[in-house]
Amino acid sequence: MLNFVASLLLLCAISPMAVAFTDGLLPNGNFELGPASSQLRGTEVIGRNAIPRWEISGTVEYIPWGHKQGDMLLVVPEGSYAVRLGNEASIKQRIKVTRGMRYSLTFSAARTCAQEERLNVSVAPESGVLPMQTMYSSNGWDSYAWAWNARSDVAEIVVHNPGVEEDPACGPLIDSVAVKELHPPRRSNKNLLKNGDFEEGPYILPNTTWGVLIPPTTEDDHSPLPGWMVDSPKAVKYLDSTHFSVPRGSRAVELLAGKESALAQEVRTVPGRAYALAFSVGDASNACQGTMIVEAFAGEHTVKVPYESKGAGGAKRAVLRFRASKARTRIVFFSSNYNTRSDDLSSLCGPVLDDVALVSIRNPKGVVKR
Repeated sequence: MLNFVASLLLLCAISPMAVAFTDGLLPNGNFELGPASSQLRGTEVIGRNAIPRWEISGTVEYIPWGHKQGDMLLVVPEGSYAVRLGNEASIKQRIKVTRGMRYSLTFSAARTCAQEERLNVSVAPESGVLPMQTMYSSNGWDSYAWAWNARSDVAEIVVHNPGVEEDPACGPLIDSVAVKELHPPRRSNKNLLKNGDFEEGPYILPNTTWGVLIPPTTEDDHSPLPGWMVDSPKAVKYLDSTHFSVPRGSRAVELLAGKESALAQEVRTVPGRAYALAFSVGDASNACQGTMIVEAFAGEHTVKVPYESKGAGGAKRAVLRFRASKARTRIVFFSSNYNTRSDDLSSLCGPVLDDVALVSIRNPKGVVKR
């Protein structure tokens, strides 16, 4: 009887059954609990449930920190282990969620061989494709966010590599998989925009120093940054005040790739009424130096805000006053310039946007008319 109970407890500890949800890393989300030596053939994992708490399919490798691939040394961002997904390989885990709530998935990923790698992420019936052509961090790892609306009480999270490479071992490395429940803020008479301070957003892994990429809207039907859409070919970066300079509060957004990296939100307006769009522009204290220009649009109205960055933090306030011409006005922000970090001259960076507010104004002085 005791042996039966012990075996049952062991089975519960390693099986991929649905677990109760809490914000943060999934159970064994950093893959520090690995397969038994009998379930490894070199680095390849043998057995669908060999990695505790996960179910795998296809060629999945268990990669230790410092593993050599040809002349390349593979580095793990957190802890000592990560997994690599080969052609058509996937990992999945089931968690208990609240039906009707929105959740964001955060994970770290790195390319190994291919330049055109991408990942499919899904929680049925929703899915998204996250491109990995552009790497934004100098160490080769980026963190990505994706969001979904819970349609049932159990979510099966799947990360899948759809690639078909000549070398089946060529595939992205995955580490630090986390989930956060999102609580989208509402508009108020103090701010007609939702989440203008960016305080509500995806989980930021505490041991990482490179923020979280918010993918383009075309790759993500439900934004992990509530209220906002990334209406551009490339991502924006979600920053925390622990590792970056943030103009106000504890979160902000970095516009990474010039006009290819834009943030947008549509808001109800009254035609003929005057409005003021106020926002902060700064730098993240991440060695992003030089002339930065943020362009802000409110429908057909626009303003360019220059900012000279020394890469050590700082911010300035700007305002765009306009008179609405339609019942819905599209607010858009992007960077006019392309910037790279001065410490490696290759990592894309850009101005920080924060504390965005849209209000109706009674005094129309200085309001642009069209």
